[in-house]
Amino acid sequence: MSRLFRSLFGQVVLALIAGVVLGLLWPDKAVALKPLGDGFIKLIKMLIPLIVFCVVVHGIAGTGDLRRVGRVGVKALIYFEVVTTIALALGLGLAFLFEPGVGMNVDPSLLDGSALNAYASNADKLASGGFSDFILKLIPTTAISAFSSGDVLQVLLFSIVFGVALSLLGERGARVAGLIEELSLVLFKIMGLLIRLAPLGVLGAIAFTVGKYGIGSLKQLGMLVALFYLAVFLFVAVVLGLIMRVSGFSLFKLLRYLREELAVVFATTSSDSVLPQVMAKLKNMGIRDSTVGLVIPTGYSFNLDAFSIYITLAAVFIAQATNTPIGMADLLTILAISLVTSKGAHGVPGSAIVVLAATLHAVPAIPAIGLVLVLSVDWFMGIARALGNLIGNCVATVAIAAWEGDIDRERARAVLNNENVPPLA
Repeated sequence: MSRLFRSLFGQVVLALIAGVVLGLLWPDKAVALKPLGDGFIKLIKMLIPLIVFCVVVHGIAGTGDLRRVGRVGVKALIYFEVVTTIALALGLGLAFLFEPGVGMNVDPSLLDGSALNAYASNADKLASGGFSDFILKLIPTTAISAFSSGDVLQVLLFSIVFGVALSLLGERGARVAGLIEELSLVLFKIMGLLIRLAPLGVLGAIAFTVGKYGIGSLKQLGMLVALFYLAVFLFVAVVLGLIMRVSGFSLFKLLRYLREELAVVFATTSSDSVLPQVMAKLKNMGIRDSTVGLVIPTGYSFNLDAFSIYITLAAVFIAQATNTPIGMADLLTILAISLVTSKGAHGVPGSAIVVLAATLHAVPAIPAIGLVLVLSVDWFMGIARALGNLIGNCVATVAIAAWEGDIDRERARAVLNNENVPPLA
């Protein structure tokens, strides 16, 4: 037990328990601990742009084969679209099978939409911009602005261009490549120090939640929330489990390897908080730098599996709750629009509600005011969304690395089997 509690995972579990107790016994004081959780996430986020830059540039420059990098990028996008479509279809299928909204008989005219005002402008921008606007948003105003805004896709674009240019320089770019590699070591050392603060961040996040919403905040609220958790579980266990098996690895062992990161995401409902640590762990498994650097940051915007389930499930739920008839054409529209709107989710304030609102803009039959019904349980669904998205991106990295031959299988199996494996240099 003492060994467990000395580990980061054990300390995070203790923080979870302490946060629940504080929230129950002293809710006012527990709510005041929210800055601990917010501060921890901000500390991690400040490193993300630079870490993504260093990992991607070092990976591309060190590969020496730009065609390989291009193949990985294309395969990643193909994988993301196929798996995301499966997730969207799963959400639709379960919504019609279990009909979570049927019987609520909600009159849309009686709903108070004031709570949605904060999301309306972002939803309009996301819905009206179209594909060309989305592509233009990938291009930063300046190279520096990509880092200052913290937009991972903009940083990724600049990093790819920088890495390709450095690779083409050959020996003349060796000093710059070496400097970036040394900088990445410093950044990962900083990240290692910051991640030790995870228990404090978890304590603040979970204490605030229980103190504000009560013990009920730890339970699944209503059939919609329960069905969403079931959908994410089925997707992870069946779809991602099969992908891992085909890749030659065990999903359960991967989840055990990432247990500390999953515990932090559970408490903070933010997968951003563990992005640097996840990249480091996947590299430690023996996956090539360039593959980790391309797949993980891109997946944070293009491979939101649990988020995709949420969009279609919630859209059909609103239609059922408001007794709105929807036909096959509406369902296909929801599916098609969701494939686009979900790609703009990362980094948008209140992204789940914003993207759902943008999706409903394309299906006028479904009253957008019904979002108020989902808003009340959005935080609880956010736990499963964050966990499902993170697991999906980690599985994607392993699968694409196995597909491309960019993984040291012996090292990966040894690491996942919890054997004593020396860290990579």
